[in-house]
Amino acid sequence: MALMITAECINCDVCEPECPNDAIYMGLEIYEIDPHKCTECVGHFDAPQCQQVCPVDCIPLNPELAETQSQLMVKYQLLTAAKKQMTQ
Repeated sequence: MALMITAECINCDVCEPECPNDAIYMGLEIYEIDPHKCTECVGHFDAPQCQQVCPVDCIPLNPELAETQSQLMVKYQLLTAAKKQMTQ
């Protein structure tokens, strides 16, 4: 599943730089997570880094975007391959 940021977000700016996939960005009012880039840190870390640093615990799993660990790993591999191509 991709993660999501709820309305409890206080815009503290700590989650955005922790995301290894650059999936977190400033939305109209609060930070948001691009579900196409969110791998829950699979491939990078053992746990989602944004959840680890969030002081108000406002980053749950998005129940509308269920993904298995293997699907998240495939997404990670595609994202890292695309990132490599951009730097070459």
